[in-house]
Amino acid sequence: MNDNGNSSKSFRDDFRKRVSEIKKTRWIRFAVVALIYLAWVAWMGSWWLSLFLILLFDIYITGYIPFTWWKKSRNGAVRTVMSWIDAIVYALILVYFVFNFVGQNYQIPSSSLEKTLLTGDYLFVNKMAYGPRVPMTPVNFPLVHNRFPGWLGGGKSYLDRPSVEYRRLKGFRDIEAGDIVVFNFPAGDTVITNSQSTFDYYQMQQMYKDGFSIGFHPATARKEYYPVDRRENYVKRCVGLPGQRLKIVDGVIYIDGKPQKTPDNAQFNYVIKTKGNMITDSEWDDLGVSRSDRFMLSPANEGTLLYYILANNGLSSADVASAPHYMVPLTADMVGKLQSRSDIEYVKIASPAEIMGRMYPFAISEGWDRANYGGDNGLLIPEKGLTIPIDAEAWAVYERPIRVYENNPTATFRDGRLYIDGKPCDTYTFRMNYYFMMGDNRDNSLDSRYWGFVPEDHIVGTPWRVLISFDGEKGGVRWNRILKDANPDK
Repeated sequence: MNDNGNSSKSFRDDFRKRVSEIKKTRWIRFAVVALIYLAWVAWMGSWWLSLFLILLFDIYITGYIPFTWWKKSRNGAVRTVMSWIDAIVYALILVYFVFNFVGQNYQIPSSSLEKTLLTGDYLFVNKMAYGPRVPMTPVNFPLVHNRFPGWLGGGKSYLDRPSVEYRRLKGFRDIEAGDIVVFNFPAGDTVITNSQSTFDYYQMQQMYKDGFSIGFHPATARKEYYPVDRRENYVKRCVGLPGQRLKIVDGVIYIDGKPQKTPDNAQFNYVIKTKGNMITDSEWDDLGVSRSDRFMLSPANEGTLLYYILANNGLSSADVASAPHYMVPLTADMVGKLQSRSDIEYVKIASPAEIMGRMYPFAISEGWDRANYGGDNGLLIPEKGLTIPIDAEAWAVYERPIRVYENNPTATFRDGRLYIDGKPCDTYTFRMNYYFMMGDNRDNSLDSRYWGFVPEDHIVGTPWRVLISFDGEKGGVRWNRILKDANPDK
């Protein structure tokens, strides 16, 4: 009894001694960190996390766990190496929390949102706007997305376990029509990988079914599965919200039967015929057409993709041999500038005949294309709590949301009825909100028209500012884009 009492008294005296010796400035640092941490715990809504305050108290005040043992080492090399490790660990922990709960930088890899966002733009994406998503694969390296670079082995940069069910913290607002949104690519759950790149498995599978030569059989290809928050990041404009009905007629988006304003920066493909002159690189630069988008039409043999483009735009090999013809994406302002030139014969909208792949949903999209999409009634975008009857057409549209996104792997449609876990269902009630995303470069964007709806658990955030922009074609920095609004049309 006395030994236990003495032990308890000894610990109490030692604790008081340690606390009394702490400088005021360290108490202030602890108080600031503790308040920030408690605010984060309240935001998370998981009060058991407040138990970690004990660890913070020990780190800043009592020091029972010897995290800084190396500071007392007599070996200078040990102190130097450990000081670097200590700084790196602290930095990585800070980066982990900032990237997951505040915001993160993302690069624009393609021209699908030009002229709003340019290839080479580096964006700061605000994750707090819609509420940050609680990490679903919480054990991950914070500076890479899903794989380490090749020089580090190229393996996965995260652990599949433990995994956390989807939950989103409270944000400042909901997604609005016209928002530019960063999200995980929904069809990117399964990819075909090789040593240098990855391919969308479902797109490759459909191309194989359609008779295209893709160099491998999808059944034997090396496939890799990515969890939701490790799928590739895409950035598009939200044009359809949960519960709305969307269709496209002659390039104009209709929501619930009402035409929507086309963004000023939206581009469509146009065929340009000159009066015999070539349009120079400097003229294209002045107009604002990137080099990768300058496509000059030329005579082609029957059966080629180019021949297909010519035929669908009412042109022949002889036509394009008689004078320079181009097909390029243009904004309305760029069209006006070209039409005012005396050396241009005409500028006309290009045929929307589909050359980029099958439209979503594959089973019922016959005759749909980029400019005319959704059929007579349009597509109803799923909304949380919405109950719909399931017939063959509804199953064609909503099979992937029901079976994959809402985790009903046994869902099948047979004999005219939906079956989930072997039980027949006449209706289905959605558990998440969904969105329809499109690029501003309307005829050169692989978006929801090709792979369907974006579930809410795939939403990452919205771009706030362009941090810096590199021109990969001309070289150098686009200084006029630094800190530019990432969504000037909103």
